[in-house]
Amino acid sequence: MNQKLDRRSLLKSGLLTLGGLAVAPHLSAGAFSNVPLNIDRSNRIYRSPLLREHFLDEEPDFTKMIAKLNANENPYGPPAAAKKAVSDSVSGGNRYAWRELYDLVAKIAKKEGIAPDHIMMGPGSSDLLEKVAIVLFKDGGNVVSADPSYMSLMNVAKSVGATWKAVPCNDDWSHNLKAMEAAVDKDTKLVYICNPNNPVGMITPGKELLDFCSRVSEKVPIFIDEAYIELAVGADTESMVSLLQKKKNVIIARTFSKIMGMAGLRIGYIAALPAFLDQIQEITRGGMGIAYTSIAAASAAMDDTEFQDTTRKLNHEAKLYLYSNLDKMGYKYIPSYTNFVIFPITMAGKEFLGKMSSKGVMVRSFDISNKTWCRVSIGTMDEMKMFVGALQDLS
Repeated sequence: MNQKLDRRSLLKSGLLTLGGLAVAPHLSAGAFSNVPLNIDRSNRIYRSPLLREHFLDEEPDFTKMIAKLNANENPYGPPAAAKKAVSDSVSGGNRYAWRELYDLVAKIAKKEGIAPDHIMMGPGSSDLLEKVAIVLFKDGGNVVSADPSYMSLMNVAKSVGATWKAVPCNDDWSHNLKAMEAAVDKDTKLVYICNPNNPVGMITPGKELLDFCSRVSEKVPIFIDEAYIELAVGADTESMVSLLQKKKNVIIARTFSKIMGMAGLRIGYIAALPAFLDQIQEITRGGMGIAYTSIAAASAAMDDTEFQDTTRKLNHEAKLYLYSNLDKMGYKYIPSYTNFVIFPITMAGKEFLGKMSSKGVMVRSFDISNKTWCRVSIGTMDEMKMFVGALQDLS
C-alpha cells in the first residue's frame, strides 16, 4: 500500500532520508543515500561536529533558475573532443569496454609517471572513495580527517561500523597536520585529506603535505583527494602521486568531473600501491561501472589540454571578479584554490537560500562553528554577474 508521507513530520523526526530530499538532489549521492539523514534541532543537516547545512523546505522551480551555482560543476564542459567521442562511440555500446578501459589506464599511468597496475578506475572519484571505505572499515576502526571536509568517505565508513576522528582545521582553514598525526592511534585504518579542501577551498602547502604523507603513511594509509588540484592557480601545491614511486602507502583520487567538465559522465580514478588495490579487487572490480561512452570521452578529454587551460583561466578570472565584488560589499571570503568560494553572511541560512532562489540563483549555505556561510560555485562570468547582482539586492 502506498502512503503519502508528510515532509515536515519527517524533518521534525529526523527521519528524512537523502533520497527523499527532492529539493536538494545533490545531497542524495552515494552508496548509503537511504540512511536516515540527521537533522538537528535547528532544522539543519548535521554534517560534522563543526558543519551544518541549510536547505529549503519547498522545491524551487528549476525552470526559473538562471544560475546553478551549488554543485561545483564546470560550466564549460564537456569539451568538444569528448562530446564527439561520446557520439562516435555510441554504436559500440553493446560491447563491454575492457580493452578501451585498459588503454585509458595506460594513458593515465603515463601521465602520472607510474605503472598501470597502480591505477583503478571508477564512475567518479566519490565511488572510489566509498569503495575504499567499505573495504577498510568493514571490521571497524577509525578514520582521521579534517573538519570541515568532503564527507563522502567518512559517511560510508561510519555506515559500515567505523568511527570518525574529526580534527578542526587551522585558523587559516588549512589542514592541521600536526593534530591529525597526533589523532592516529592503533585503531586508525586511514587518514583522509581533501586538498584543496571542500567546502572551504583552502589548500595545504605541497611540501608540508608531502612530508606528512611520507612519514605518516609508514603507520597508516593516507588518502589524498585531489579533485580540485588542477584548478589551484598560484598555489604552493603538488600531487602526492610521486610518493608511490617511493612505495609509500598513499591513495590519490582524481576526477574528470572538475577541470575536464565531465561531472555527468561519471569517471575518475585512484592511484595506489598494487597491494592496496588488490584489497579492493577482492570485493569489487574497478571500472565495471563506467559506460563505454564515458571511457571514450575521458580519453579524448585528456588530450584536449587547450580546454583544460581555458577552464583554468576562465575559472580564475570569474573568481577574481567575485573577489573584487565581495571586497566592495565587505564580505570576508576564504581564499579559494577551487571552483567555489565560501564567505560568511549575516542572514539566516534558510532565508538566504530562499531569497537567492527567488532570484533564480542556486547556492549552498552552511553553518560552520555557529557562523553562517554562503558557498557559491564559480560559473561563467555572466552567471557570476547574476550572483553578484542578487547578492547586492540582499545587502
